[in-house]
Amino acid sequence: MRKRRPREEEHENTERWMVSYADFVTLLFCFFTAMYAISNIDTSKLGKFVDSMRSAFNVEGARGNAVSVIEGVQIFIPADVEVESNVKDILGTLVTDSKGSIDIKRDERGVVISVADKYFFESGTAGLKEGSREVLDKIASALLQHPNMIRVEGHTDNIPIHNGTFPSNWELSASRAINVVKYFIDHHNMKPERISAIGYSENRPVATNDAPEGRAKNRRVDIVLLSDGESKKEPR
Repeated sequence: MRKRRPREEEHENTERWMVSYADFVTLLFCFFTAMYAISNIDTSKLGKFVDSMRSAFNVEGARGNAVSVIEGVQIFIPADVEVESNVKDILGTLVTDSKGSIDIKRDERGVVISVADKYFFESGTAGLKEGSREVLDKIASALLQHPNMIRVEGHTDNIPIHNGTFPSNWELSASRAINVVKYFIDHHNMKPERISAIGYSENRPVATNDAPEGRAKNRRVDIVLLSDGESKKEPR
């Protein structure tokens, strides 16, 4: 009678845990992506989040080599988020000291540095006043860190102006934007083809004009690092 050959012991698969781990990391990534999409992310913590997620997608393999759990997965960070984070880092002290008169935000235009008119101009004038240079120089240092097109927007409240220099708020808002642009070009060597000026008069308010506080918020200069989409709309 032929003897039955003993069955070879099956090799134990010690790497099966990686499949479950990959599923877990995928779900974790989806969760954080969803949270990012529905919330206002703290840009100062964005770098730490990115680093931790990148680390999560690499585990130490059974043979001691780094193993990519999911091939071809990239964590997409919108460019404007990184720009906003950098600008806030540079201008953080300036914004804090302004007590709400200088603000940095991100909207459909790009990254917006919004500055109350009192930092640059006397009431009803467009000439840069004494003391405005320090703020403009600090803002310029942030702008020069990025290649984005720049648009300087002048805004007023709805109180009419009519004098020998400015027939209306249109001329006042445009002249203020132009003088800021000229300062950046003359004192910081910004390329003229990269920067533009526009005046909106009282037509783009950010607060009600029915109260002095609201009108003060509307009298402002918005310095915009344009998004890629907005840059394409600029005349060439």
